[in-house]
Amino acid sequence: MALLEIKNITKSFTTDKNILVLENISFDIEKDEFLSIVGPSGCGKSTLLRIIAALETPDSGCVSFHGKPVLAPTPEITMVFQQFGLLPWKTVLENIELPLEMHGFNREERKKRSMRFVKDVGLEDFKDCYPHDLSGGMKQRVGIARALALEPEILLMDEPFSSLDALTAETLRKEVLDIWNDKTNVTDNFIMVTHSIEEAVFMADRIIVLSSRPGRILSDMKIKIPRPREKYQRTKKMFNYIDEIKSLIMNKNHII
Repeated sequence: MALLEIKNITKSFTTDKNILVLENISFDIEKDEFLSIVGPSGCGKSTLLRIIAALETPDSGCVSFHGKPVLAPTPEITMVFQQFGLLPWKTVLENIELPLEMHGFNREERKKRSMRFVKDVGLEDFKDCYPHDLSGGMKQRVGIARALALEPEILLMDEPFSSLDALTAETLRKEVLDIWNDKTNVTDNFIMVTHSIEEAVFMADRIIVLSSRPGRILSDMKIKIPRPREKYQRTKKMFNYIDEIKSLIMNKNHII
């Protein structure tokens, strides 16, 4: 049985008319897998991620985790948002502790877990700082640590590096992969939505390619490039995957 099963997901939004966003989306996630979802703007990538997190309800279809339907948000599936979503009146450590407090962890356990993940994302020296004192990259590190503090089995990431400068994003991608590869961490399944095909090919084991709205699956592609992938970034093999995905999207939609 797959760890996570997405079955026949269809979703519409109703404004002055009915807008079909996702249509008949189905795929599975296996244990210890890094999956990325790419596609043109407006194809429903983020909506799909929110459905997996049970923050949105599909019109039809279902999401199953360990064979059971996901009907409400669960600490076993957490999410890192594009906009950092930090509380400005709380310190780095307090922001990371927040979901633990909401789930009833005692003060000692909250601090112990939060300090562990503060160290994992390299912010130990900034634990008592407030969000206004942090760079964009630091804020996203706090967001990642906050999502990991609950020790979920699956971490969802919605364009986590899109608002960062190129060098910070590159560094943070590698740090996220280090966290994923660290077998002392409970979280070993990542699902990332991104507009960057290059980023998806660099990070993911598999890539789901969606069409333009309504989003349908154009391809479920395995990335057969050895890890670590830094030495393959400018190789023909990586460029071939990038070109293939771009061609899929452009041939179907005429834009990326």
